Amino acid sequence: MANEIGSFELNTGAKIPSVGLGTWQAAPGVVGDAVAAAVKIGYQHIDCASRYGNEAEIGKVLKKLFEDGVVNRENLFITSKIWLTELDPPDVPEALNRTLQDLQLDYVDLYLMHWPVRLKKGSVEFKPENIMPIDIPSTWKAMEFLYDSGKARAIGVSNFSTKKLSDLVETARVPPAVNQVECHPSWQQHKLHEFCKSKGVHLSGYSPLGSPGTTWVKADVLKSPVLETVAKELGKSPAQTALRWGLQMGHSVLPKSTNEARIRENFDVLGWSIPKEMFDKFSKMEQARLVQGTSFVHETMSPYKTLEELWDDDQVHVA
Repeated sequence: MANEIGSFELNTGAKIPSVGLGTWQAAPGVVGDAVAAAVKIGYQHIDCASRYGNEAEIGKVLKKLFEDGVVNRENLFITSKIWLTELDPPDVPEALNRTLQDLQLDYVDLYLMHWPVRLKKGSVEFKPENIMPIDIPSTWKAMEFLYDSGKARAIGVSNFSTKKLSDLVETARVPPAVNQVECHPSWQQHKLHEFCKSKGVHLSGYSPLGSPGTTWVKADVLKSPVLETVAKELGKSPAQTALRWGLQMGHSVLPKSTNEARIRENFDVLGWSIPKEMFDKFSKMEQARLVQGTSFVHETMSPYKTLEELWDDDQVHVA
């Protein structure tokens, strides 16, 4: 069926399922139930990170799902990310080992550099004095060894601008398979999308619904008149329409929810499509980045003096 977009092929030859469960800000005590519910509904892609502080709980649930025969390991795609305090090359293998121990896995399907930012080892807070110089090519070489070892079946980056991704692609022995970035109808990332396609890097969209449950990100992406109008015409929810827009743009989507009904609703995005005349309406939406990374910018203590230096020419706001 032409409108089925169940997965995308990575430059490794592996397939990344098009809809994954996001686990950012999924609190301990509820994230495990969310993962179990998602897998039973049919999700095959779980997006994790050491920074989220919930990988051990997810690991216990994965172990039980495997033991109970609900799903086989080879049928799940598990992503994790290395945190900014572990980017010194000697620390990279140990960071992945800890994640594998917490998740109770022998390998992850995808391992990402969480940001192009390095923080002092052991630091917890986003204070300017904790920001360290970063050598992305050296960290990437350490990531490449994880790929060689088989502990990370694919490696990639997150929150990389077009320029930073371009610089990495130029020097990498193993090209990044994925760039996971904020992407939704109110931040469509056209320039980055085109660059990723030209280099065979898959774009994966976090906050594809605009992070409605996040208190410090103020956004009403799902209340956009364009989105609401198209959703109504299709007989779908604004969330389903936003997710389907992402799939038709050509990227995987990572909606986060701990509510079983919404987890199910967010997965019902295959078997139908947004017709071209409706899809074209999304190009008229005002654009604004929600996750700006202001904590990583400082006039004297950060490699990035301004937001423009962090994101390069991928603008922060487009009127």
